Amino acid sequence: MSDKGDSPASTKKGETDNATSQTATERLNQVSSHIAPKPPKKKSAKSAASHLPADYSDVRSQIDALRGIAAKPDSSHRGYVRQKQAGKLWVRERIEQLLDRGSFREIGSVSGTVKWKQTGPMRETPAGFVPSNNVQGMGKLRGRRVLLTADDFSIRGGHADGSTAEKTIYLEKLAIALKLPVVKLVDGSSGGGSVTTIRKAGWSYLPHVSMYKQVSQQLNMGIPNLGAVVGPAIGLGAARVVSCHFSVMAADIGSLFNAGPAVVEGATFEEGLDFQDLGGPMVHCTNGTIDNLAANEAGCYEQLRSVLGYLPNSGSDAPPVLPCSDPESREDEGLRSVIPRRQARMYNPWTIITSVVDRGSWFEIGPLWGRTAIGGLARLGGRPVGVISLNCEVNGGALDAAGSQKLARLLKLCDVMNIPVLQFIDVPGYAIGTVAERTATMRWGVELAKTYYSTSMPIFNVITRRVFGVAGGIMIGSRDPVMQVAWPSGQWGSLPLDGGIEVGHRHELREAEKAGRKAERYQELEEEYLRLMNPVRTANAFGVEEIIDPKDTRAVCCAWARHMYEGAMRERLADRAAGRIQPVFS
Repeated sequence: MSDKGDSPASTKKGETDNATSQTATERLNQVSSHIAPKPPKKKSAKSAASHLPADYSDVRSQIDALRGIAAKPDSSHRGYVRQKQAGKLWVRERIEQLLDRGSFREIGSVSGTVKWKQTGPMRETPAGFVPSNNVQGMGKLRGRRVLLTADDFSIRGGHADGSTAEKTIYLEKLAIALKLPVVKLVDGSSGGGSVTTIRKAGWSYLPHVSMYKQVSQQLNMGIPNLGAVVGPAIGLGAARVVSCHFSVMAADIGSLFNAGPAVVEGATFEEGLDFQDLGGPMVHCTNGTIDNLAANEAGCYEQLRSVLGYLPNSGSDAPPVLPCSDPESREDEGLRSVIPRRQARMYNPWTIITSVVDRGSWFEIGPLWGRTAIGGLARLGGRPVGVISLNCEVNGGALDAAGSQKLARLLKLCDVMNIPVLQFIDVPGYAIGTVAERTATMRWGVELAKTYYSTSMPIFNVITRRVFGVAGGIMIGSRDPVMQVAWPSGQWGSLPLDGGIEVGHRHELREAEKAGRKAERYQELEEEYLRLMNPVRTANAFGVEEIIDPKDTRAVCCAWARHMYEGAMRERLADRAAGRIQPVFS
């Protein structure tokens, strides 16, 4: 049989097998190409990022440039020129003068408005920089770490359109977190409103004072807030410094008001006002808005340093105790005769204060307002104490509305700062008469009473002379058991004899007058009451705990302060930590 060619069926089958084999090979090659490593591609050009320095020196140079601009004033800028013409230090000069040398560490050092100039694909440099008009940071004040905020009035007068609100709020929060004192140098509106903000944003806004939540919390936590008015404090700036535990104003450059003269003129038609007329030191250092007055900026800063020395970092701590070279047993025989035998005669109450406390430690708060009362801080054996006295040289020592407000503020300060209070009592009662009624003396007297009974810091009384009426009862009776001593010159009762005899013996004296014997009978009654009011008789009945020789007053007070700090202070701090004591300042 002869050979024949392949049949059509076998040919078709072979073609199919070849196609299948080719397809499988292609698929295998595709899988291999995904699995096998690809050979490196030759770079045609370097990426843009590779041109930037590996050590980020470009970014660091930008920061250095911005810091350099912020650290040096522009002597040609009209804001800086105006600052110097007003006799004011520039903001960074103030910081250098206030804080310990070299201790300031700025927070937000490059915050502000920057104009950038592009110098390459990913490179730019500052072409112009307007720093934030509020300089903030951390530094030391006589070795104590503090947070500082200082206005730069040379930049938009301290208004909001030159500030960074988040920066201010951050520092307030930081003070709470770190429990560090805050010092505020106010010159301007501290980021307060300006109509130009509306123009810049393109829309008007509802005003918010976001920081006040943190400020109120600091005040009640006993985190010292200390403020100085070193220029015109306007609106929000005024509110910030008035909110502080302690405030001081520079007499030569300081002023404070809700709105400036131009705004006042448009609203109340009061024309020709300058800063001093509207809200200078003779206005606000005599009405209690600002606590103290200083001659100049340097005086303000010295007062801030002094006050901080008496205060703890927060209410969680005890006040700082310093070494004392003044003997606690020191006697002063001059105190035996400081109180006149004639009750109508006055004396210098500061003589008693400065004799009893550590030499050189007396720091008065509010000397120019509420002058019927005297208040301040001092030390006994190096231990901080609040000091309260009445001023018999003003209104006979009768406590008026302003005096009550001043004492209430000091009591609250001592309470949040854990500072015991020493009182020298010579009070004839609350002020009386038409002026007293018109100024709401009883309203503020009752507020003082509430403060005495709502605070919990220890109080020690030295009764030097008079304790009469509601005012006297409140001042000595707010603690149980009472801790006090009296001097031999003490007198007390519901009413002073002057006027009291007239009220209690009205009918008898009227009858004596008919017989022509009123003066004689009045003298007989006065002599009888003076005999019965001998303080020794009160001590016989244990109406007063102890009558001491005035020369021993310092030793007695120092012993009390020592016990308060060595024993009661530990219990108080534990109670505050557990929330059993919650003092309130604001």
